[in-house]
Amino acid sequence: MATMTPVTPATPVSQAAAPLNLLNRLMATKNDFGALVARVALGLVILPHGLQKTVGWFGGGGFDGTMGMFTTHMGIPAIFAFLAIMAESVGALALILGLLGRVSALGVGITMTTAALLVHLPNGFFMNWFGAQQGEGVEFFLLAMALALITLVKGSGALSLDRVLAKRLGR
Repeated sequence: MATMTPVTPATPVSQAAAPLNLLNRLMATKNDFGALVARVALGLVILPHGLQKTVGWFGGGGFDGTMGMFTTHMGIPAIFAFLAIMAESVGALALILGLLGRVSALGVGITMTTAALLVHLPNGFFMNWFGAQQGEGVEFFLLAMALALITLVKGSGALSLDRVLAKRLGR
């Protein structure tokens, strides 16, 4: 008669190590230059929009003006308006640096999806290059969402702070 080996549960991760494990998993990334290009391109394209919303550069309304527009005119709850502004400013800067790229890409991706569906979809597909339509279409937002998805899946890639920090946390 065969003897059965008792099954022992896996060693549980200590509660102190669990947040570090999650952080390491969020930052884990390969030396991928495609991910680098997607991440930096997304950050560089979104950052000017964030600067419009935070400090009023490039003809933007600044933080107070943007919060007022989002909450009063568009009916967006203040917390979601604030998160959108942070995604496009702090998140874009974090993407350029490659710091918490997946988290930043998620924020930017959600913001772009929301803007495309709630504001720009009625204007069709194309951007308003020649002023011939009421507003911008969704093509820019689709590209931004694709870049965000690449960063979500692959991480920050080469030349990122995530890669450096993940190596140090993994020791």
